[in-house]
Amino acid sequence: MGRALPFRRERRDADIGAEAILNALLTAVVVIDAEGRVVHVNAAGEQMFRGSAAHLAGTALDELVPADSPLMALVAHVRAEAIEVSEYGVTLDTPRIGRHLVNIRAAPIAEKPGHVVVALQERSIADKIDRQLTHRGAARSVTAMAAMLAHEVKNPLSGIRGAAQLLEENVAPQDRALTRLIRDEADRVCALVDRMEVFSESGPLTREPVNIHEVLYRVRRLAESGFARGCRFVETYDPSLPAVWGNRDQLVQVFLNLIKNAAEAAPEEGGEIAVTTAYRHGVRFAVPGTESRVHLPLMVSVQDNGEGIPEDIRSHMFEPFVSAKAKGTGLGLALVAKIINDHGGVIEFESQPRRTVFRVMLPMAASTEEG
Repeated sequence: MGRALPFRRERRDADIGAEAILNALLTAVVVIDAEGRVVHVNAAGEQMFRGSAAHLAGTALDELVPADSPLMALVAHVRAEAIEVSEYGVTLDTPRIGRHLVNIRAAPIAEKPGHVVVALQERSIADKIDRQLTHRGAARSVTAMAAMLAHEVKNPLSGIRGAAQLLEENVAPQDRALTRLIRDEADRVCALVDRMEVFSESGPLTREPVNIHEVLYRVRRLAESGFARGCRFVETYDPSLPAVWGNRDQLVQVFLNLIKNAAEAAPEEGGEIAVTTAYRHGVRFAVPGTESRVHLPLMVSVQDNGEGIPEDIRSHMFEPFVSAKAKGTGLGLALVAKIINDHGGVIEFESQPRRTVFRVMLPMAASTEEG
């Protein structure tokens, strides 16, 4: 009996600690019971739903958000399927709480049948380069630039080069170095434009079921025989991963670029590239400009142990001509962004010293898949 009091005190201290941790989070956390009523909310949730925890307790969720809100559908789905689900870029817009753009993660509570815990992470509506969404703007800007260069630059350049070639036949020998310089520089710019033309629109993408592990195996063989010869590869693959709905050659290009970047970022001594595949059930993303959501369950990550990406260029990583490498052209990641965008996929990254990870999320090849 003498031990009972200390045990109760330790238990009470643990409860207080958990409550304090939840209240310290900037993410709103709400627990919904089997009847659809709020049973717990943390401090961030109080701010989002504009009420104290005591006042919100017992309130039906459909009193806080409309019945047709994505949040209501998400909670119902989690409760019915007993699985964790994430949705990104969800708009919650009600007279009570105003307009919020949030990422939502919801999961069932095993110990409480029918209960669902919901975490709502607020995002800025003005956040144009959110790491959880595809860099569609960058891809579109590259496509437009490629079309402009092809039509507006190559024709004048061919004229300049032809004129320089004619001049070279008639100028004094000592001046021919200048005409050759004009011709060589015109050729150099044309070569750059040719590289940019891979970004131009080329009609609908031809897609088929693709085994992503076969793609990664081919990329690794190419890498180990060339630019990544000195790196150690660590592969963690999910052998049950279904096929990707994509274009095999373009997916090879994507992961060849990502692994080449990882190899160049990794240290010369002890360089390591980790490639991982996984199935992320329940991860869905908003399609910008529409109300639809896409299910992108197939995740491939490429990680290196280099110094990391400089802070000042992280928000522009997928834009053309932006590179962390001294001699980089800044076209590799822009091409990756375009190809992933064409596949309807998502690319994100995070970076810190000794750990930079690029994650690609892609649709699976299943016409009956539910979004």
